[in-house]
Amino acid sequence: MIRHILIAHDLRSSADLALRRAAQLARQHDARLTLLHVFASNLSRAQEDEAHQTLDKALTRHAPAGSELRLAHGKPADVVLEQVQALGADLLVLGAQQQRHEQFSGTSLDRIARLCSVPLLLVSRDNDQPYRRAVAALDFSLCACTAVHRACELLPVEATLHALHVFEALKDLGSEESQLQTQHALIDQLIEDESRNWPSGSPTLTYEIQSGSGIARGLQESISQRDAELLVLGCHGRSALSQALLGSLAQHFLHKAPCDVFVVR
Repeated sequence: MIRHILIAHDLRSSADLALRRAAQLARQHDARLTLLHVFASNLSRAQEDEAHQTLDKALTRHAPAGSELRLAHGKPADVVLEQVQALGADLLVLGAQQQRHEQFSGTSLDRIARLCSVPLLLVSRDNDQPYRRAVAALDFSLCACTAVHRACELLPVEATLHALHVFEALKDLGSEESQLQTQHALIDQLIEDESRNWPSGSPTLTYEIQSGSGIARGLQESISQRDAELLVLGCHGRSALSQALLGSLAQHFLHKAPCDVFVVR
């Protein structure tokens, strides 16, 4: 359940897109919304005051009544992670970045995604309507199943969540067709077992199994074919974003977001 959303805003246009999406989700879930800005270390008092006014106007324009503005100093990634814990936030929202010098790009974004204790939503599209079409990467890992469960909490009941499982057939395990049938049986059972724990009012779930196309390519094609607004990924919380299957996927798509990306550890 989403009760408190934290949006980290760095005064760029992509952050305003993220604020609009965070405000939409706050209204959908009747959740609190807090906007956090971390001041650059080289700003004058006059520049900080100007930034404060700009952020206050953005919050008033886009966010529900009662939303809070928080201002802080320090290293952006560290401050964001600290505030997630201090506020008891259930969801962290960031704007997708296009330039390497921006606050939450590069290693800062990796650090947040790796260490954040709550799901991360990276917003790249200019759309503040409720999500309708989402695509999820699905394997047999706990983090992938958890990501699908959290997506069911995030999405409205009218949405469709399409899960994609990709496997590589092995020569010594029989024909590709027989291995595909085995994968179908395993995924069918996984979906049946996991669906018992999904929240009431979950979106419609569809799923498919592919052999050998590669998960990143398969997801990209599925997003394009379905005009998906959201990509759902599980992420292992090891190393600099784990190079395990969904960890490496999260790292790839966070830096080359084809749509909004929802990452769950």
